[in-house]
Amino acid sequence: MDRLKMIEKVRNNSKGYDFIVIGGGATGIGVALEACARGYSVLLLEKSDFTKSTSSKSTKLVHGGVRYLAQGDFGLVREALVERGWLVQFAPHLVKNQAFIIPTAKWYDEIRYTVGLTFYDLLAGKLSLGRSKRISKSKTLSRISTINPKKLSAGVVYYDGQFDDTRLAINTLQTAEELGAVVLNYCTVTGLLKDKEGNVSGVRFFDEEVNKQYEIKGKQVVNATGVFADDVLLMDSPNSEKTIAPSQGVHLVLDKSFLPGEDAIMIPKTDDGRVLFLVPWHNRVIVGTTDTPIEQETLEPIALHDEIDFILRTASRYLTKAPKKSDVLSVFAGLRPLAFSKEVGKKTKEISRSHKIIESKSGLLTIVGGKWTTYRKMGEDLVDKTELKNGWKHIETKTKHLKIHGYKENVDYNNPLYFYGSDEKGVLELAKEDGMGDFISKSLGVINAQVVWAAKYEMARTVEDFLARRTRCQLLDAKESIKMAPKVAALMAVELGEDEAWQIEQIKNYEKVTLNYILN
Repeated sequence: MDRLKMIEKVRNNSKGYDFIVIGGGATGIGVALEACARGYSVLLLEKSDFTKSTSSKSTKLVHGGVRYLAQGDFGLVREALVERGWLVQFAPHLVKNQAFIIPTAKWYDEIRYTVGLTFYDLLAGKLSLGRSKRISKSKTLSRISTINPKKLSAGVVYYDGQFDDTRLAINTLQTAEELGAVVLNYCTVTGLLKDKEGNVSGVRFFDEEVNKQYEIKGKQVVNATGVFADDVLLMDSPNSEKTIAPSQGVHLVLDKSFLPGEDAIMIPKTDDGRVLFLVPWHNRVIVGTTDTPIEQETLEPIALHDEIDFILRTASRYLTKAPKKSDVLSVFAGLRPLAFSKEVGKKTKEISRSHKIIESKSGLLTIVGGKWTTYRKMGEDLVDKTELKNGWKHIETKTKHLKIHGYKENVDYNNPLYFYGSDEKGVLELAKEDGMGDFISKSLGVINAQVVWAAKYEMARTVEDFLARRTRCQLLDAKESIKMAPKVAALMAVELGEDEAWQIEQIKNYEKVTLNYILN
């Protein structure tokens, strides 16, 4: 993906686009993929970097949602399980089968979870990742050596997917570009264009890199801005009703020694009624999450002390090696764009995770809710709705059997470059050039070639883009990532044609943001 070429395409487009998608998170990316796969012309605009907000801060799970099963939302679970199966098949370099163990304390819990998870498997049908079963206490202890044996009666094993969210985003955007879409980061939509009848006919956007404003026509404008959806709705109409109820989820990242095996742990009921996951990821362990209603949405939400304490306290009950604040390598917070409910007192954990499409009088379509697992289906539903609304001929979805860029079979997940999939070959070719194979960080396994690759082919424009999202250094070890920033800035400056002042500014900006990922 070449940003300069993308902007040039917009400049030279006098006809406009079939779809203009506002928002470069999971939802917007899913819509862009679906639309261009059907042959529509697509422009996607993101005000920051792709997945900067919510979509880079997930629990890294591709799942049907065991909790939604308990709430009786079988349709949502079935839909997510089907989509989980699609991702495992068509993005195997990023999505893998992950075994989870539920530690049980009483015999009736063993029965309840085994029966419930067997139903979970049945809902997946042919796309099941493995059969759930009860395992003995001794087997549980042998598979999870750090589990607390006190009050442990047995374990229940089930299977779900585990993935890298921002890498899936980049590879999906690359897939969309290969199908003709134009995708741009650092382009802020500042207004909606309207025709004489008051229908939305395009957007006005500002290119943050070169401080230039554009107006571009679009037959269908889509608001896929997640927690910021209400901001776009207010651009459309000052009287728009609230659609989003943001909820904050916090995760802690710990050293692998806290969960040394290959299995993840799922704790089905915590003090706040949510589930808690401990999941192996990139040779670390992610622990989360929380569910805290938030009044004001922001691009960089900050974890609250209560949320951190809750996660540490809950994890300590189940692990023999109790994590302390000093053990936390990184803490990150994300906001869920939950559909607003007028039911007073409704808890965020009870608000449906299903997506919803809202049609404004102006013809603007807004899509809210949903989750990463169903991002393809959200795109399909949105494009179907557009065809119906606009009287366009219906084109069948083309994404159900579409391989995502980087597709590669027989992936070695112990390879530090595995998440590049088929692109790994290109990265290694680049690494043969003078100095490109040198490590920026041995502990995180990052080499110089990856920075150049990200700037050349993955539209990384800042040090943060690379350290937080093209690689996951910020989440895996925040302090180590700050040490890496000067070298990353120097390499990117050469590739992007920037000067020393730019490098200094980049390092300063990265440190400022990343200090919020470190527990003092």
